[in-house]
Amino acid sequence: MVNWGSPESVGQQNDYRMARRTMLGGLVVVGGLALTGMLSGCATMGLPGSSPADAEPVRRLMRYSSERAFTWLVQPDGFWTSPVARIPLPVLFTRTGSTKSAVLKSPKFREQLQHQLNTIASQSAGAAASVVSQTAKDMAIPNAAGVLRGGRTEATTLLRKAVGPGVVNAMMPGIERAMQQTTDPTLGQAIAALKGVTITDAAHALAIEADNSIWYEIGSAEAAIRQDPAQTNDAVLIGALKGG
Repeated sequence: MVNWGSPESVGQQNDYRMARRTMLGGLVVVGGLALTGMLSGCATMGLPGSSPADAEPVRRLMRYSSERAFTWLVQPDGFWTSPVARIPLPVLFTRTGSTKSAVLKSPKFREQLQHQLNTIASQSAGAAASVVSQTAKDMAIPNAAGVLRGGRTEATTLLRKAVGPGVVNAMMPGIERAMQQTTDPTLGQAIAALKGVTITDAAHALAIEADNSIWYEIGSAEAAIRQDPAQTNDAVLIGALKGG
């Protein structure tokens, strides 16, 4: 089975995104770290951790944050209208020097392509929601108190490490299928303009960018909940965050 989220395949896509995401503070945003994070998350499974009662507020924080994020992102223009999760054009489509076609150099065309890719990501994001949700339920939380006292995206960072490449792997089939079935000619024109690029290549590039954006949205939701935990109406989480 292909691991679409492996560092070998994602590293080159993730070296230039940090500046416009500074509001998410400590959130780990480099997709190339996903597999390393997954391994470290697995390693903690054998370590003494917090009791189930101690870990429960963290799991609730993860759940509320991810549910809020996915509720927004799966809307038809969810990624496109998000202040933090709009997906930029993947590097694959920005290397205009690799094509003699003028189409990818047109600002109007590039915006149309970017919007189409964001729409496809919204159509496919639901597949990642169950992966994130199940991981939040099952993962080890070795220092729950530290997570609650940590930075505004501390729980999201921990959850992303545990999920590893799971989001990319979950979204790939849906993205590729949506690209094959789209009636909008924009994507086809873009791929045709790039020598040797396939729909699978384009789907992989988009899945990597969508993975980053999903975690930005979850991190943003966590930060908002930490700032005002009362909005959850969850006495357990409110008490834990107020006490932390």
